[in-house]
Amino acid sequence: MPVWLPRAMVLALALYACFQLGSWAFDQLVGLLINVLISFFLALAIEPAVSRMSARGMRRGVATFLVFLIVLIASTGFVVLLGSMLAGQIVDMVEEFPKYLDSVINWINQTFHTELSRVEVQDSLLHSDWLQKYVQNSASGVLDVSTTVLGGLFRLLTISLFSFYFAADGPRLRRALCSVLPPARQAEVLRAWEIAVDKTGGYLYSRGLMALISGIAHYVVLVILGVPYAPALAIWVGLVSQFIPTIGTYLAGALPMLIAFTVDPWYAVWVLGFVVVYQQFENYGLQPKLTARTVDIHPAVAFGSVIAGTALMGAVGALIAIPAVATLQAFLGAYVKRYDVTDDPRVHGGGRQRGEALLTRLRRSWRTGGDDGGGGGPAGAAETRSPESV
Repeated sequence: MPVWLPRAMVLALALYACFQLGSWAFDQLVGLLINVLISFFLALAIEPAVSRMSARGMRRGVATFLVFLIVLIASTGFVVLLGSMLAGQIVDMVEEFPKYLDSVINWINQTFHTELSRVEVQDSLLHSDWLQKYVQNSASGVLDVSTTVLGGLFRLLTISLFSFYFAADGPRLRRALCSVLPPARQAEVLRAWEIAVDKTGGYLYSRGLMALISGIAHYVVLVILGVPYAPALAIWVGLVSQFIPTIGTYLAGALPMLIAFTVDPWYAVWVLGFVVVYQQFENYGLQPKLTARTVDIHPAVAFGSVIAGTALMGAVGALIAIPAVATLQAFLGAYVKRYDVTDDPRVHGGGRQRGEALLTRLRRSWRTGGDDGGGGGPAGAAETRSPESV
């Protein structure tokens, strides 16, 4: 046996053990890493406001606390307003449910010439097997729902805490990161940090603008239909549909449909139709153009980055994919060498014949110059043959 073979086997086993240990640790800490990533982008989003307040003489920690307090007050007021509105509407809907059921049964009887009655429908629903199974599953799932809620609150607290420290200790964090790098690398890191702040702020600005447009559009429709609480519902649709990726649209449209159903069941259908039509307009018309302008990336790249982020990290990846790709594109753009494009008609979409005609004119002018300048010598012959080889 060679002398080096036992040592190589031990080294290979040690490397394999380290790989397995690293994989296990990554699987256990992937949730924490995602929370830290979200916190970092939230800190980048509030960085401009904190920096302005700090430049006016306020301590950075106090400025960060004020920004978080304003966001907390606004979010709490919005949730309380919608919660009270939703609770009142649910109570009204439960009280008026027999009336709605009678109207639906009358419409079915008149349309399909049936003889249904509300008592029979209620008895069949109350004694149905699927309703009993649903009640049993709901009763057994109360503990799971409570665990999910507590886990969500703990995750929200973790993200808020990391975001606060990232924003309050931003200069110290940059200084600590740059202290382990040479001066040339320090400038690149600081430039990348500045680009990330600009792109994240631009992305949030575009989302806020789309939320405003969506809220105004849905407010007009709800007012036309006479749905109550139209301003609060419009704010709900605008914020939820823009800042909760993937399922935000469905959550945003469900509440206006529920409130519209209490007025007239057909109004809920109209609201659903408008939500679907507006979502298509936003996905294929408004969002690509607006997002591409605010974060300076192509609409196709923005759409592809959202799909890739969703595939890699789910809803979190869809939320942070566009600012991350915009930051990477802007940072790498300074290191990609670019050249002037030749004035060829094919660059502007011209046909092949126009390009060949231009090439023929270039050859003729080259031959004319070669005959005048060099005669029939070797240099002139070489110059005459060179266009043909091209």
